Amino acid sequence: MVFRKPPDGGWGWVVVVVSFFTQFLCYGSPLAVGVLYLEWLDTFGEGKGKTAWVGSLANGIGLLASPVCSICVSSFGARPVAIFSGFMVAGGLMMSSFAPNIYFLYISYGIVVGLGCGLLYTATVTITCHYFDKRRGLALGLISTGSSVGLFIYAALQRELIDLYGLDGCLLIVGALSLNILACGSLMRPLESSESPPPEKPCVDKVPDQYFVYHEKEKTVEENISILEKGYVDEKCVNNMPDYKQDSILNKNVLSSINVNEKDTYKKKVVEQTNFCKQLAKRKWQRYLNYWEETVVLFKNKVFSALFVAILLFDIGGFPPSLLMEDVARSANINEDDYHMPLISIIGIMTAVGKLTLGILADFKWVNTLYLYVTTLLMTGVALFAIPFAKSYLTLAMLSGILGFLTGNWSIFPYVTTKTVGIEKLTHAYGILMFFAGLGNSLGPPIVGWFYDWTQEYDTAFYFSGFCVLLGGFLLLLAALPCWNACTNHSTKLPPNTYSYKVASSA
Repeated sequence: MVFRKPPDGGWGWVVVVVSFFTQFLCYGSPLAVGVLYLEWLDTFGEGKGKTAWVGSLANGIGLLASPVCSICVSSFGARPVAIFSGFMVAGGLMMSSFAPNIYFLYISYGIVVGLGCGLLYTATVTITCHYFDKRRGLALGLISTGSSVGLFIYAALQRELIDLYGLDGCLLIVGALSLNILACGSLMRPLESSESPPPEKPCVDKVPDQYFVYHEKEKTVEENISILEKGYVDEKCVNNMPDYKQDSILNKNVLSSINVNEKDTYKKKVVEQTNFCKQLAKRKWQRYLNYWEETVVLFKNKVFSALFVAILLFDIGGFPPSLLMEDVARSANINEDDYHMPLISIIGIMTAVGKLTLGILADFKWVNTLYLYVTTLLMTGVALFAIPFAKSYLTLAMLSGILGFLTGNWSIFPYVTTKTVGIEKLTHAYGILMFFAGLGNSLGPPIVGWFYDWTQEYDTAFYFSGFCVLLGGFLLLLAALPCWNACTNHSTKLPPNTYSYKVASSA
């Protein structure tokens, strides 16, 4: 398959539109799970901590499984993965309508739907990057708002469907809506060259060099390793032949290559193939060791280590409001007649605004993206501390909007990671950080729920959440301050391809 240069337009805009709707359809219900959370509390009568696991798994399992999701998209392509994941999301939502207990929801909603969302996220980002280069930032920004718009709409939609059809009917209808992901996925056409590839050497001529052990030409160990790694296309070509043709080819080669020195040649080839296997195993093991050595080098960078702690603590403390804010309002005995809009919807729409606004700010040369990210962390911690003092719908709505806007700092997180470790190590570092972000998403809501089960009020829980986010922000700020770097750089040399933040540095 021959890929051409990203067109930065054309069918790429169709891909952007369908990717937007894909994230809208798959993330709408999991991000707005706070509405369902209240119904599950009443239906199953379990504790808040145990019930919160359902929504936290749905939002965290995709990040935890991000390496697996990347392998699937790389192996099978974005379109097949998107279609398959559409079945997973829709099937998981429909299965959840028949859940007899909370443990069934852990599997159907938490794992099945969460893993489907993770696969779809990877597929949409990958296919969009294939179609865009110069406008990649704009394209990724547009599709990322799909999840925020989905949170805004699904919060009100699910509440209305529950009033009309009950919890089971709501999940069935939402699952049916998710089947539209199949139509969106089918439009994710892979970017291939319209021109036919140059004619290749016939398969018959290739077979002896690739598959016959007794060929007269002697090959080194390096050549054999190269043959094994590059011979996949030739193997497909041979396997697609009718059996009788393959047999005739192989028989012909055997008869033409056997000579009087067959025994000596055989022994020589056995030794050669043994060495080849040893060298291949050694090479694979060396790659494994190199991965862990690079990981150790990353953590020697103080800013990266602080960033890893900050993202973990931020997701432990900052994610629960999007899941539990509706229950916070109910626990505060706020009259439902005062509700003009679900609090989760406010979080969703302000998250979209935050992503766009913070992304635009990050493009200014005079803005230091790391300090901008630290500012959002510190402000989030202060807002979480203010939640226990909010006793009316208006104050909770204002705090929801502030928290939603600050949660939009996800749009500048790749900028921060790139400036911290360098573009060469971005993929490696970002995968590690996303794993711990998923861990924080999975642990945050249950921890807050357990605090409520223990104290029978949310005040202590949100004090804990605010403390976690503030601690992460202060640690990251301390690691990035120029005076700290000046003190540490005298004794410790930074690893290659890493950067020390200074006050005058630009995004």
